[in-house]
Amino acid sequence: MKRGLVLIDIQNDYFPGGNMELVGMEQAAQNAGLLLKEWRNRKLPVFHIQHLSKRTGATFFLPNTRGAEINKAVAPQSGESVIEKYFPNAFRDTDLLKVLKESEVDEAVICGAMTHMCVDATTRAAFDFGFRCTVIEDACATRNLEYKGTTVEAGKVQAAFMAALAVPYAKVTSAKDFIGKWV
Repeated sequence: MKRGLVLIDIQNDYFPGGNMELVGMEQAAQNAGLLLKEWRNRKLPVFHIQHLSKRTGATFFLPNTRGAEINKAVAPQSGESVIEKYFPNAFRDTDLLKVLKESEVDEAVICGAMTHMCVDATTRAAFDFGFRCTVIEDACATRNLEYKGTTVEAGKVQAAFMAALAVPYAKVTSAKDFIGKWV
């Protein structure tokens, strides 16, 4: 089984001072960085996903801005794939499926942001394409959501989406547990 690391939208606009700050983004990026270091040490394939907003009225991830850049905590190195996307699902209108298959990846290990949007959509699509999926819960971040006048706190959003992905789409675990149990 060959694992590929899929780092979704760990971009500056999601960090403090960015145009769409997420709860816990700095810690999530730190944990994603631990995974990235492990992947690089093992010389396994890494896939950086970078969202660019082209829709009218977009307020973050605007092309050619600092906010759209991949954060230095997980900055791509030479030879690592960087895939630009324009939709929540990182497979839609991109080469992600092609590069995963060319790299002979069987298991997609997924982390990044936003949990309730791009992580969720990409994980479900990866499962539908036949990949075994693992989501690293503490290397993902989200934000408070509003629904019918009620604020759903980020921690509850995170828990709900991880619970939903855990059956049947992905194994959900922490960065420490994943790395510690890697055989």
